[in-house]
Amino acid sequence: MESIENRVAQGEIEVYNLADLWDDRPVTELDISAFLVDGLMLKEKEFRAEVDAHDWSQYANEHVALHCSTDAIVPTWGYMLIASELHDVAQSTTIGRADDLRREYYVAALDAEDWSAYEDTPVVVKGCGDDEVPEMAYVRATQKLQDVARKLMYGEPCSSVPLWRRPQDNSPTPDAEAVGVKKPDLPTPNAE
Repeated sequence: MESIENRVAQGEIEVYNLADLWDDRPVTELDISAFLVDGLMLKEKEFRAEVDAHDWSQYANEHVALHCSTDAIVPTWGYMLIASELHDVAQSTTIGRADDLRREYYVAALDAEDWSAYEDTPVVVKGCGDDEVPEMAYVRATQKLQDVARKLMYGEPCSSVPLWRRPQDNSPTPDAEAVGVKKPDLPTPNAE
């Protein structure tokens, strides 16, 4: 009986898994309306007192997304003050919701990625099944990989959707000769 060979695993296809970029740290949405008077008004003295009294250590090594759930007008310095408290505590801090933080995280991670490992190879961007990866990360990875890869696909190596292939350069090399014809046998333009 013949043994079954996994030709996909033996092939040259590289799998790029965006989920591997995520650091598995929790994302916390911090609603700063709790720091406001009646959840609606930022009074500097009271705001600073709330910030000073808050236990910031609870966000240790987490990603924190700052937002305000009320219609309060929060000046920029209010977010900045909270961000300064989280600086040495949280892994990262941004303004927005959890999805905004993930997008920002992936932009930074993809910009820092060493793409040379995918130079001139067929690449499958692994898809499906990970809710942590925002769709924009797939688009950004596509753009980055097109600069280096030979071919780009989506899905799994055994069943992928082709997306892009580098165009082949069909221009002749400078010293190329026609096969079977010697240079002196070629007609010269404008020869009489």
